[in-house]
Amino acid sequence: MGCGADEVVAALRAAAVVVAEHREELVRLDRAIGDGDHGENLHRGFSAVVSKLDGSAPATPGAVLKLAATTLISTVGGAAGPLYGTAFLRAATAVGDAPELDAALVAGALRAALEGVVARGKAVVGDKTMVDALTPAVTAAEDVAEGGVDVAAVLAAAAGAAEEGARSTEPLVARKGRASYLGERSAGHLDPGAWSTSLLLRSFAGGAR
Repeated sequence: MGCGADEVVAALRAAAVVVAEHREELVRLDRAIGDGDHGENLHRGFSAVVSKLDGSAPATPGAVLKLAATTLISTVGGAAGPLYGTAFLRAATAVGDAPELDAALVAGALRAALEGVVARGKAVVGDKTMVDALTPAVTAAEDVAEGGVDVAAVLAAAAGAAEEGARSTEPLVARKGRASYLGERSAGHLDPGAWSTSLLLRSFAGGAR
């Protein structure tokens, strides 16, 4: 079963709900090793995405993703706006004008998103960033997609791997971003960007069932 524009819109609405539910948790995580604004920034960004979706009806999944990208870039402060915006923009480019997304296109979109984040933030696995969640998510998605499964299965695999990747950041010493200023003191805390990546992918997977 394919995933059309309506399903992508529904996934973004679900993501906004999850961000709202976890806003305080993300603020708390970011307060420990960053500016403390990650939850508020993401909440503002995804609320703006929903508002834009309420006022327009993009015809293709790619157009929906592009709308999300431009909205996040313009409304989310800190590093998260450019990083998440780039991720959605690269994903939109990867799927092009396809009327529906199948498993392979979704995996390809996730790969493009990761490449965009890496190009923008210059982070690698182990730096204690969202890349630690997104990289295993992409690998899992691609592995599953090769088996001829549906979009829901690809997203479920990505979400599970992202959560493991996010949790793996807790003992790490940050090497990128504001958290890196803390040095050894950044160890013992989940990276908020990795955790929000995990939450978003879990919300996408839940909406695809």
